[in-house]
Amino acid sequence: MRKMGEKELNQRINDLSLQFFQKPFRDQAVFNNRLRTTGGRYIPSRRTIEVNPKYALEFDEDELIGILKHELCHYHLHIEGKGYKHGDKDFKELLKKTGSPRHCRPLPSVEKQRKHWYRCKQCGHVYTRVRRINLKKYRCGKCRGELLHDRTH
Repeated sequence: MRKMGEKELNQRINDLSLQFFQKPFRDQAVFNNRLRTTGGRYIPSRRTIEVNPKYALEFDEDELIGILKHELCHYHLHIEGKGYKHGDKDFKELLKKTGSPRHCRPLPSVEKQRKHWYRCKQCGHVYTRVRRINLKKYRCGKCRGELLHDRTH
């Protein structure tokens, strides 16, 4: 996708808000270059949506729209005084109703950094890490099984 300004970002969010939520977006959205592992975030105390500009550059428009719809779910539920956090029932229901993603895909530039793969001996779950981990110290987060360094990748 191409580079987008904050004015255009706010217009896009308002358009999506009217289309999927039938309510206007009355607050501010900004790009935040410091976001690293997420596509966006909603800050309830300031009623601001922050968006990672790398997602606008590295992915197609559909991924960005998904991120914006996800953050709008947080925004509208917070304003209405309903459960706006990820674990809340209201939030999960609104995600389904609007067709918003639960999580965004990792950035391709970040995916390239992952160098180490670990596999659980018991359940076979695979973990990817940028840095090596101490296999004597860490275990599988799903079943507590022993981890092995997977050299097949």
